[in-house]
Amino acid sequence: MRKPITLLSLLLAATPLAAQTAPKDQGDRYSGAAGASRSAVIAQNGMVATSHPLATQIALDVLKDGGSAVDAAIAGNAALGLLEPTGNGIGGDLFAIIWDPKTGKLHGLNASGRAPKGLTPEQFRKWIRTKPLSKRDEPGTIPDWGAASVTIPGAVDGWYEMHGRFGKLPMARILAPTIDYAQKGAPVPELIARYWKSNTEGFAALKAEGAIEEIDNMSKVFLPGGKAPAEGDLYRNPDLARTLQIIAEKGRDAFYKGDLAQAMDGYFRRIGAPHRLADFAAHKSEWVDPVSTNYRGYDVWEIPPNGQGIAALQILNILEGYDLKAMGRASADFWHVFVEAKKAAYADRARFYADPDFATIPLKELLSKERAAKQRAGIDMAKVTQSDLPGLPIDSAAKDTIYMTVADKDGMMVSLIQSNYRGMGSGLIPDDGKGGTLGFMFQDRGAQFNLDPKHANSWQPGKRPFHTIIPAFMTKDGKPVLSFGVMGGGMQPQGHAQIVVNMIDFGMTVQQAGDVARFHHDGSTDPEGGKAMTSGGVIEIETGVPQSIADELTRRGHKVKYSVGPYGGYQAIWRDPETGVYWGASEFRKDGQAAGY
Repeated sequence: MRKPITLLSLLLAATPLAAQTAPKDQGDRYSGAAGASRSAVIAQNGMVATSHPLATQIALDVLKDGGSAVDAAIAGNAALGLLEPTGNGIGGDLFAIIWDPKTGKLHGLNASGRAPKGLTPEQFRKWIRTKPLSKRDEPGTIPDWGAASVTIPGAVDGWYEMHGRFGKLPMARILAPTIDYAQKGAPVPELIARYWKSNTEGFAALKAEGAIEEIDNMSKVFLPGGKAPAEGDLYRNPDLARTLQIIAEKGRDAFYKGDLAQAMDGYFRRIGAPHRLADFAAHKSEWVDPVSTNYRGYDVWEIPPNGQGIAALQILNILEGYDLKAMGRASADFWHVFVEAKKAAYADRARFYADPDFATIPLKELLSKERAAKQRAGIDMAKVTQSDLPGLPIDSAAKDTIYMTVADKDGMMVSLIQSNYRGMGSGLIPDDGKGGTLGFMFQDRGAQFNLDPKHANSWQPGKRPFHTIIPAFMTKDGKPVLSFGVMGGGMQPQGHAQIVVNMIDFGMTVQQAGDVARFHHDGSTDPEGGKAMTSGGVIEIETGVPQSIADELTRRGHKVKYSVGPYGGYQAIWRDPETGVYWGASEFRKDGQAAGY
């Protein structure tokens, strides 16, 4: 499995097997659940939880001005593109689940982009063979950075799709705060500053290897004064301000058909890439029906493929057959069955998750309780599963991201995730051909295609790649109770399942559920190709997991590593189904904030 260029990947490589023993020099909470960093934020008129406090405040102001939850979500997402460019921006894709209180229904939006149409699969494979791989790329896969990894960005179209159905305020009002911060500057917080430095250093290394077309534009935009901004530095991006102003004034067509699209076409021509104006003009988002499974009386909802959301549902289906509460989080059995359930679900992920416009996905069987029972029967409590392929047959015929959530006074709730993907994005920032740039980086989501022409996730022109970013939602007896997400590549389905189990099986609060120690299993076979899992992968755990559990997991054959960083970032809003009061949570691992009014 390929790793992103981040400081955290360096930390992971250096972390010892044994738990950290640094002294716990911190105070004690006066009340509340053990393991929670703080109490939940409680309010009745509106709630926002994002990974950056300024983005949270921008979205909250939109709610106070009479905007809908969708208006506030767009405002917050736009702000994060400026304030947290290490994770997202208008060069990336977007997915959302929206609860509409008027109809009592959930709506799903897939705003992911497609591969350019100007090459056949054979021509594409020939083209990337001319490109040198970086030391971080895995042979036989699409390069993680540079033009070959770029798909058409879907975020801006996603904004306008959501706004067209559920928006109240004009887009000019929604985007105005971000434009203002882009012009005047905003201070960079601690964690984002660390990501910023490590990712931009990674792009410099790629250029030195000849593995990326150019990084001059990246340096202009993200290295003011020749270096990454440090914690507390004011960061300005006037180029992005101009781009957002054009979008606010001229609408989504400015990005996909107008001057901005023409500038992006010209940029790709200059660097020898196949992306053209026609590819931007043809882009469209898709409204989809979210899919669900019932877990102990709660319905958990995800977006269907090309994303990986149903992996969380498959994990929960397998775990439902165990008495996790009786096992307890302090037992090795709990962690063992969770990891083994993840492996079984990810074996299906590697084979079947793809763009449904190009591949037949046996969705009904993948989510069936019967299939989960068969997968559960294959779990041995005494030893680890070493290989996840070929996996259970089908009987029927047929990293870097942001997550945020918003709820408004009318009961509308938005679960939204947006990303540039691995390592801050492709490294490529379009210029305008006149000495300036458009101020944002293209995503590298196309690296998640598979080069095997027979694979469901194979690269094809106009196709959407397998996607890791997934928003989540939970209902009880037809009422909305939880809008939540855990960003972070392959961590996301594992994280969603852990949050659900923490709250339903162990009765944790919405804040505690995100603060307690998590695991991340790495090494499952990927939909994008590369190495298959043959030795069980690695369980990465946080220091809150006792050494005795790590030792017992090791005895059963697991490879266990205490590590810092691969556990994603959690935001959530719980809605009391009786009173309608919102409980907001933003975990301590990120720079974020939950706030309401």
